[in-house]
Amino acid sequence: MTPTTKIFLITGVSSGLGRAFATAALDAGHTVVGTVRKEADAQAFTALHTQRAHARLLDVTNDTAVRTVIGEVEQTVGPVDVLIANAGYGLEGTFEETSLADLRAQFDVNVFGAAATVQAVLPFMRTRRRGHILAVTSMGGLASFPGVSAYCGSKYALEGILEAVGKEVAGFGIHVTAIEPGSFRTDWAGRSMVRAPRSIPDYDDLFEPIRAARQAASGNQLGNPTKAAAALLHILDEPNPPAHLVLGSDALRLVRAGRAAVESDLDTWEDLTLSTDEAP
Repeated sequence: MTPTTKIFLITGVSSGLGRAFATAALDAGHTVVGTVRKEADAQAFTALHTQRAHARLLDVTNDTAVRTVIGEVEQTVGPVDVLIANAGYGLEGTFEETSLADLRAQFDVNVFGAAATVQAVLPFMRTRRRGHILAVTSMGGLASFPGVSAYCGSKYALEGILEAVGKEVAGFGIHVTAIEPGSFRTDWAGRSMVRAPRSIPDYDDLFEPIRAARQAASGNQLGNPTKAAAALLHILDEPNPPAHLVLGSDALRLVRAGRAAVESDLDTWEDLTLSTDEAP
């Protein structure tokens, strides 16, 4: 390998943004280890490049398997320079209609699966004093929306972990970036989304139009996965990459609106906030 090429480990490369990230990295001359859940997807991935595309079967909710696979990759493929924790899925439904079992499953993949992957690569990167950890959260990790409370909650949790980890490992030459995509032309809102069954008519007026609009937009979203992959590769060459990279005009608009709402509450209730301090 030449000095300019890197070894990527990307979870969830069978489709969507994960596949787009992997394809772009391969096209740029990098080596990519991609994780999938099915043998057929593994074969399809390795067919992308006979020498530089390596597939591994992995369930990111299996902590032991995550550590084993990453250790094996370090030994047989080489040192992981870039981790992209991409594996995850969407869970749609109002909070009251979402079972706690479905909520736990959402966090198990989107939060703990990503956390296990990050934790497993950190010892190697820390020893080498270099590396870049990226994880795909969502615009829903910085601004929440009705009808996807469980999903937004999982992404908010991952955002908090990543931001804190980035501050912990900055002194080791390791960068940490949260990727916050808006709506992209992937299967996220189609076959990749789990939908909680409807059971409470009181939510019909609010939620039914949201669900219908999301289903109608699936496959026609504004975001281009290939362009998202190009943006991701771009920041890898930056000496000071962002801790947060929002992707898409819709994400930028909605995240800014969410942040403005928080700022409004801070300003409106500032006096009450300050009233809780002990008097000097």
